Amino acid sequence: MNRLALVFAALLLAGCGNANRAPAGTQGDAARGRIALAQYGCRACHMIPGVTGSKVYVGRPLEEMARRPIIAGTLPNNQANLVRWIRNPQAIDPRTAMPVLGVSERDAVDMSAYLLSH
Repeated sequence: MNRLALVFAALLLAGCGNANRAPAGTQGDAARGRIALAQYGCRACHMIPGVTGSKVYVGRPLEEMARRPIIAGTLPNNQANLVRWIRNPQAIDPRTAMPVLGVSERDAVDMSAYLLSH
């Protein structure tokens, strides 16, 4: 009985490490992406898990991005579309309030890796 409890506990703990892991095939450095999200001031409009700042409700909260079926109201949720949105939201939706921040390709890939893992 005690051995069964240990096996069960080990299985539970093994699953805990995957809680903040991006979907398979996701490119970029999530740790660097967290820093980039802070540097570009994304927290000025969005609540972002793991990124400190004031509580704001201008833009949508950015938690559990990997679970969303669509982003920006029309795009299938995948890393390529998230990178496109981060880099030039006006090209996707000219009426969006989200500004073009001049995010580099590398930063957008890293930011998307972070967002898709939280």
